[in-house]
Amino acid sequence: MLKVENLEVYYGMINAIKGVSFHVEKGEVIALIGANGAGKTTILHTITGLVKAKAGNITFNDVNLLKTPAHKIVGMGMAHVPEGRRIFQELTVYENLMLGAYTRKDGKEISADLEKIYKRFPRLEERKTQIAGTLSGGEQQMLAMGRALMSKPNIILMDEPSMGLSPLYVNEIFDIIKEISNSGTTILLVEQNAKKALAIADRAYVLETGKIVLEGDADKLMNDDKVKKAYLGE
Repeated sequence: MLKVENLEVYYGMINAIKGVSFHVEKGEVIALIGANGAGKTTILHTITGLVKAKAGNITFNDVNLLKTPAHKIVGMGMAHVPEGRRIFQELTVYENLMLGAYTRKDGKEISADLEKIYKRFPRLEERKTQIAGTLSGGEQQMLAMGRALMSKPNIILMDEPSMGLSPLYVNEIFDIIKEISNSGTTILLVEQNAKKALAIADRAYVLETGKIVLEGDADKLMNDDKVKKAYLGE
């Protein structure tokens, strides 16, 4: 579904991403793990057209994304839940969710999908008229995920969904990610909590200073000595 080949990204003179290649098949949960500054967020931003690549290729369902403007990528069935949530703070929960569906024209289906979001995230329904900026961190993360789902994506890119959340919310968010995956949506997950990410992923890639240094089945990587030492605190 998604193929990244020999990706090179620079910030000025700094080579942030160095020849990264990986693929995501339909229905998979793929985890990109690595330390802060390894280049995980840069890769997601390049896939969704927010950062320009210097070299390489990215294809999504055989369409070249490097030649596609960011706003058109959403319409192709890709949603991005950014690091730090980036909800519209001044708008209500309901307005944020409806903005997720801005590329769609199917009014009845949008209403039906909104009901599904409220079922999946009951707290969002309770707070639908509340200003989004007044929600707790965990609730804002749910809103960012709900907004992404309202675009009816085939694949969701999630960037650090557990960042800054209490352990209780972290467990809840990962349960929801698993549920989203089980309902048929493909997920590319960037996450510093390697243990949680590997527990729900099918496969994973380990990124260090802009390069992929390890890849494989998530359960194998969970038991890899290098991964245990560097990322799982064991």
